[in-house]
Amino acid sequence: MSNINRRAIINSIGLLACETSFNSVFAQNVKLTRMIIGFPPGGGVDSALRPLVQGMNDSYPGGLIIEAKPGAASRLAVEYVKNSPPDGSTILFTPDFSLTLAPYSFKKINYDPIADFSPVSIVNSSPLVFCVGPSVPESVKTPGEFIAWCKLNPGLAAYASSGAGAAPHFTGVMFAKAANYPLLHVPYKGNAPALVDVMGGQVASIFSSLGETLPRLSTSRLRAIATTGLKRSRFLPDVPTMVELGYSDLVCEPWLGLFMPANTPRSIVLKTSALVNEALKLPSLRESFAKQGSDPILSTPENTSALLKSDLIRWGNIVKDSGFIPEE
Repeated sequence: MSNINRRAIINSIGLLACETSFNSVFAQNVKLTRMIIGFPPGGGVDSALRPLVQGMNDSYPGGLIIEAKPGAASRLAVEYVKNSPPDGSTILFTPDFSLTLAPYSFKKINYDPIADFSPVSIVNSSPLVFCVGPSVPESVKTPGEFIAWCKLNPGLAAYASSGAGAAPHFTGVMFAKAANYPLLHVPYKGNAPALVDVMGGQVASIFSSLGETLPRLSTSRLRAIATTGLKRSRFLPDVPTMVELGYSDLVCEPWLGLFMPANTPRSIVLKTSALVNEALKLPSLRESFAKQGSDPILSTPENTSALLKSDLIRWGNIVKDSGFIPEE
């Protein structure tokens, strides 16, 4: 799907949010409701979910809790929700990767991102940041200048990412293709160790998550030279987007979303989506997201579904063109 069509979907998010206000919509439901995540407590996904749960908790007389089921790059959690009763008591909170890239990054997954889930809401989103470290001269201020420097220093022409098969990896693939210059991909087990090596001069550059990057930009060992959003990030207003700089297809805006098992009654899906939207308007939640470098997004089940489907197609084409072969 083209970025023009994707922009239309994203722009529609927030404009079509449910208008009906629900007060204690689950007043008759005293069953415990669980938000399932595929990562350990204390991580970025858990930190994003906690203020949302706090904002929604009063509408769940039976209780609303977070339950971590880490493992297999979050696939265990996704499978667990797929196989849960479709009664609204089990909700998946997941990065888009688990549904949009996992089908192409792994040899086999035990779920269908479209058929096995009922989309509820997109919760937040943020772009990646393209940064260079101290091995790159300060005179390099744009991605184009970085490529020019790489041509003079081919042995250093590399970028780090949080891991093979993830969005930062394939964003680097897109960049290398657009620049018509090969860049070595250096995968790490997580974004933090990748940032450490870029800041230490072991790797020249990185496509990094915005939340983990922002605190490190105050040092002289990491410089942001572009972001991958459709528009500039309010957290880095002076840093241009890749689109602005002529890389029209280089857009990557990872998001977090909520999904229920397939065949969950539509009334439950709509009520839950409405509660999410109400919580996302809370100043405390918006402040919490801002500290993580992300923006809350008001959405509906319909445009959540549309974004999921469009991203599945887009990443499928990107991964296919890259020649990536899953190892697992």
